[in-house]
Order: sequence, then structure tokens, then C-alpha cells
Amino acid sequence: MVDWAVIRRLGLSFPGWFINAQGEFIAHQKANVYFNISTCKSELDVKCKVLEWFSRAACKSTPFRRAVDNTALHIFFLNGINQYLDTRFSVEDMREIYTYLGNACDHQKTIRFIESGYDMTVLEEQDGE
Repeated sequence: MVDWAVIRRLGLSFPGWFINAQGEFIAHQKANVYFNISTCKSELDVKCKVLEWFSRAACKSTPFRRAVDNTALHIFFLNGINQYLDTRFSVEDMREIYTYLGNACDHQKTIRFIESGYDMTVLEEQDGE
């Protein structure tokens, strides 16, 4: 598993977090938003999972009945992602990130995106460009 210093820094970005017995980093229990941190070997792995598994919660998820609660969830995740990655993504950026990277649909592109310094133009590139 990844170094505890990385986990602590991630946890600072998502107040109320915990790791369950299955090795899942639970960022928001009520909305059931998490990823398996036990499979992360490096901080790059964690950054990939933050983008691939938390981008939906930052812009699109509506697990609650009240719109105000869903908006608060989006803000919680947008702020947490930006804090952890030291970025300034907007809600619109998160929609793009979710479209191209969400649910680990193109993991290699996620890696390229991170290694580019979060250059948004990487998202729309076709493979091999």
C-alpha cells in the first residue's frame, strides 16, 4: 500500500474520511464515494484514482433528494480534489475530466493527464497523438 504520508495528505483534503476493512478509502460515507487504496503502490496511483473515481461526485452525482445536499457534495469533492492535487479545476473542468477519465475508462490517458501537469488539452487527444 502507498505511504501513510500520502494517505494523511489525502485525508486532509476529504474531512471525515476513513479506510475500511476492505482497504477502501471512504471519502464520503453518506454518498458512498470511495476507491480501493490498498491497490495503490505510489502517489501517482492515488492521483489517478482521485480523478477517475471522484470526478463524478465533483460535478454530476445526485445521491440525495435535496438539490442543496447534492450541490454541497459537488463542492466537497471539487474542493477536495483541488486541495489534494494542488489544482484549480472548475465544475466544467470536472465534467470534462469525468467524461474522458471517469470510472478509469482510459487509465493511460489519466496518467498522461497527470504527467502533463493537468493540461486539459490532453483529455481530447486521440490515442497515439
